[in-house]
Amino acid sequence: MKSQISNVVSDFFFEYETQRQVLVRNRRVGVVCRLIQLGVLGYIIGWVFIYEKGYQSTDTAVSSVYTKMKGVGYTNRSGLEQIWDVADYVFPSQGDASFVVMTNFILTENQTMGKCPELPGKDNCSTDAECEEGRFKRHMTGLCLKQTGTCEVLAWCPVENDATIPDPPLLMSAENYTLFIKNSITFPLFDVTRSNLVEGIDGKYISKCLYHPDNDPLCPIMRLGDIVKFSGFNFTTIAKVGGAIGILVDWTCNLDRAVRHCKPFYTFHGLYGNPGETDRARASVGYNFRYAKHYMEEGQAKRTLIKVFGIRIDIIVQSLARKFDIIPTLTAIGSGVGIFGVATIVCDLVLLYVLPKREFYKNMKYKYTDTHQQYDGVFLNPRTPAFRGLPITKSNRNPI
Repeated sequence: MKSQISNVVSDFFFEYETQRQVLVRNRRVGVVCRLIQLGVLGYIIGWVFIYEKGYQSTDTAVSSVYTKMKGVGYTNRSGLEQIWDVADYVFPSQGDASFVVMTNFILTENQTMGKCPELPGKDNCSTDAECEEGRFKRHMTGLCLKQTGTCEVLAWCPVENDATIPDPPLLMSAENYTLFIKNSITFPLFDVTRSNLVEGIDGKYISKCLYHPDNDPLCPIMRLGDIVKFSGFNFTTIAKVGGAIGILVDWTCNLDRAVRHCKPFYTFHGLYGNPGETDRARASVGYNFRYAKHYMEEGQAKRTLIKVFGIRIDIIVQSLARKFDIIPTLTAIGSGVGIFGVATIVCDLVLLYVLPKREFYKNMKYKYTDTHQQYDGVFLNPRTPAFRGLPITKSNRNPI
């Protein structure tokens, strides 16, 4: 028993096993093997390392966006002159990454809470029975007013009439408003913080610059008319009924280079408000909302209702930073080396199942043995002492 244990231990420590290799001299198999290996090598170098940057780890940024609009609008409605500044035409005014710039509007002034007729064409009636109390958009009183042929409603009176949208837009001067974007990002994995106010952008530069994709691509100040143009829209059309535009701030950074090369890239996308889309093509066109200015006059609550048509701007930050990392590099190399095994599998299939001499190659590749070896007519166990004294011939490479 002790000798058996010692033999097992001795075999474990002092013997080495390796695979038997067969050298096949066949042009077709050799060409197939090398072509597959070249394809795998091209995949590893071209796709994994060059295109997918498999040797780098990645991180996305934590981002903050602050905006500021500048510009003054002027309107003259029926001889009533009015100046519109940022506090009047930007909603909300806190400088968020998503906001609306008013370009057109419909005013309904001096509204008071009470009872009044509905607009002609809406809720028409001939008898009180057609004005069911509480029905439709406004709260009906149940009376049909013969003077107007419409139902009486309980609402802010006079009711809003938004059937006609001002054309041309009342605030066409919005085309020359300017937008200032301040964006800060942090890549936590790499401990890198950047701002779109990159090196070389100071107060003197900002006071003079105006964004242009070719001439001044890093300027954070943009003209509203240019934003609309770069998004593919027509300003007059989108200013009339409103629309939405996305400004994409792209931070794609290779941190294997100096950090100063990590700079933003701006692109503009029209989300809706395309001048090619007509009222017939869409059920709802443009962008609008309502807000009211409440006040007291002679002890009575009144309001001015404003239906706003505007350009909604959404600033979207997209980020991806890459930097060399030994772990993904080794992982990419290891997976690539494993793929080289495909060449061996394909060539073995060709050798053993396709070529005319497949039976010959099978005999050369596989060694068939029984449980015990036969030597001079006697079956011996390879682990027995008698077998250990016999000469052993090892063949690592057998040319065929």
